Amino acid sequence: MKPPPRHHTPGFTASVLLAAPRKDQIALSKIVHRSPWPLCPDTRWKLSHCASVQSARQRLKRSISPIVICDCDLGQDGWIGLLRDFGDSPAAPSLIVTSRLADDRLWAEALNLGAYDVLAKPFDAAEVVRTLSFAWFQWANRNGLALPPAQVPARDAPWSAAARA
Repeated sequence: MKPPPRHHTPGFTASVLLAAPRKDQIALSKIVHRSPWPLCPDTRWKLSHCASVQSARQRLKRSISPIVICDCDLGQDGWIGLLRDFGDSPAAPSLIVTSRLADDRLWAEALNLGAYDVLAKPFDAAEVVRTLSFAWFQWANRNGLALPPAQVPARDAPWSAAARA
């Protein structure tokens, strides 16, 4: 992996690599492209889709992706293999695991092994926006990327209104 850029420029693009079934790719794309991003308003979001963990692994070897979202049912060497392969790299992605059965056991396993978070399916737009925003902040901070201060929205901000439209 090449090293991450060191300085924030307005309109920086956060790449998200998504290894998930087509149905999840469509749902997450709608949320990402239709939702307001109150915590990181100057950031553009780019989703790249992979149908398998193997293709995600190949993309991560070629380029940086600050955030990886991986379905927990994509094979024996799925998200755990991605953590094992890239977890120690200087620009290791913040890995988010998705599952229809996001129970306590999966949460504990994922977080103990080094995943950033777990997203339950069906996806809640507000939770996706919050999780991706904070995963982006964590990755940027870990890699010395200077981001502008977050704009914290009001407690009752309608984060998911645009995604429901």
